[in-house]
Amino acid sequence: MSTPKTIIILSGKRKSGKDFVASLLQEKLDPNRCAILRLSYPLKSQYSKDHGLDLEKLLDASDFKELYRADMIRWGEEKRNQDPMYFIRAISSEPGAEKPIWVVSDARRRSDMDCLHQLFPNIILSLRIHAEEIVRRERGWQFVHGVDDAESECGLDGYNSFDHHLENDGDVNKLNDVIDNILRSHHLLS
Repeated sequence: MSTPKTIIILSGKRKSGKDFVASLLQEKLDPNRCAILRLSYPLKSQYSKDHGLDLEKLLDASDFKELYRADMIRWGEEKRNQDPMYFIRAISSEPGAEKPIWVVSDARRRSDMDCLHQLFPNIILSLRIHAEEIVRRERGWQFVHGVDDAESECGLDGYNSFDHHLENDGDVNKLNDVIDNILRSHHLLS
């Protein structure tokens, strides 16, 4: 298992901009030193194999993924119930995991946070990303019963231990400034 020097964990609702923020972080921290790792990648990879589906279609933001989202959530919960560390261990062997900085772009459950803190104590910076519902709708979000009210979307709503909260409502300059300040305050950016 790879052991990074720093892990930045991102959490937020669907269409809040987690992937966008992850890309900004990677760019600021140097792609040669910083990898974006997704807990959902090993889930989607194994789910696609088990169900004979196209992995690339499950990885993008297409309607195809939405057809399987609820079942992938159910399947992932079964895996987590059997082994809470399953997906955490899986990302540590993904390409890029040898880099000293990880951006885990999709923590969704308290167990994700607990397992990461347990395996990698004292090297974690956690960020909760917020976007107003109207902005999320503009980005293509629509409420789906069984998805947006499930643990995969709501599991960290009451989590009070995030290091920082970011507003991502479309002002990229403001978002960049906030990210720069956070990275400087944690001595990750000079």
